[in-house]
Amino acid sequence: MSIHSGHTLPRSNPLDLLQRWIPKLVLGPTIITTLLFIYGYVIWTGVLSLTKSRFLPRYDFVGFLQYEKLMDNDRWLVASYNILIFGGLFILICLAVGVIMAILLDQKIRAEGSIRTVFLYPMALSFIVTGTAWKWILNPGLGLEKMVQDLGFTDFQFDWLVDPNMAIYTLVIAAVWQSSGFVMALFLAGLRGVDSSIVKAAQLDGASMPTIYRRIILPHLRPVFFSAFIILSHIAIKSFDLVMALTGGGPGYSTDLPATFMYVTSFSRGQIGLGSASAMMMLGAVLAILIPYLYSELRGKQHD
Repeated sequence: MSIHSGHTLPRSNPLDLLQRWIPKLVLGPTIITTLLFIYGYVIWTGVLSLTKSRFLPRYDFVGFLQYEKLMDNDRWLVASYNILIFGGLFILICLAVGVIMAILLDQKIRAEGSIRTVFLYPMALSFIVTGTAWKWILNPGLGLEKMVQDLGFTDFQFDWLVDPNMAIYTLVIAAVWQSSGFVMALFLAGLRGVDSSIVKAAQLDGASMPTIYRRIILPHLRPVFFSAFIILSHIAIKSFDLVMALTGGGPGYSTDLPATFMYVTSFSRGQIGLGSASAMMMLGAVLAILIPYLYSELRGKQHD
């Protein structure tokens, strides 16, 4: 016990110590797990991409040789081309469909809650379920094509699923069906947050509702557009389960995406070094989208 100016220092209360340490004890395992199993494995993958690792990791560093081999790999080039087609169409169509559905629901129509639930329901399914369902629907022998032909339209054909040039678009159809409802919910929330007085003022000035949406409301939803774009881009880049369930990467490897290329190369062909290089390229694509978004958000907060 120490004495200062005739007064004793108060003893530490065990309850106060417990209250200070409980948050650290609760968050500690999560932080350690995140550092180890996310950032730790990201670093390890980057290290493996600089080696000749095949079935098992090896640490004989060869510089950027695996990245050079990746750029000369026809299957990777197909996967890179496919992600541009799939990602571009998926994002654009989801944004367009989501905005249109949100505007329609914003008109206070009847049974809005039921309709909103129907549009949102696909998002509750996994991409495995979505891919399997659309594989049945688009199968020429038992799906849409057969149903229409059985109705008497014998010349009708919709064999995109088995056409190497068109199969990538079946992934777009299935992905848009699942994700457009989520985009609709984002924009509907944004529309409901717009100040109604602005709309009323524009109506008093004689502006029509299409003009009000185009020139006043939708420009106010720029942050929602940006957020939806980031989320959809992330979904597109990491798409794996939808491809495996719907097309399996085929016919041949015509519907390969970077995620499926990375899996097949690393775990089926035993080329861990090459697969790690493709994984780092995917990470680079995600960061190329994410960093400008974070920069704009932080810059916006500094100006506020």
